[in-house]
Amino acid sequence: MSRKWIAILAALVGLTLYLWAVLWLGDRVQTLHWALQVPFFVVAGIAWAFPIRRLMFWAAGK
Repeated sequence: MSRKWIAILAALVGLTLYLWAVLWLGDRVQTLHWALQVPFFVVAGIAWAFPIRRLMFWAAGK
């Protein structure tokens, strides 16, 4: 199995788990004050990019 296919599988599994966790936590954050909601959703919206970036570089062999 090539790096590309391993990366695709890892991305699908990892992003699915990440999405599940963010949605679950987001339901709980919705009941909080907006000043607490904003940082959560900003971090949740950006945090996924860092592991995916490393995974893409690894899959490309760099």
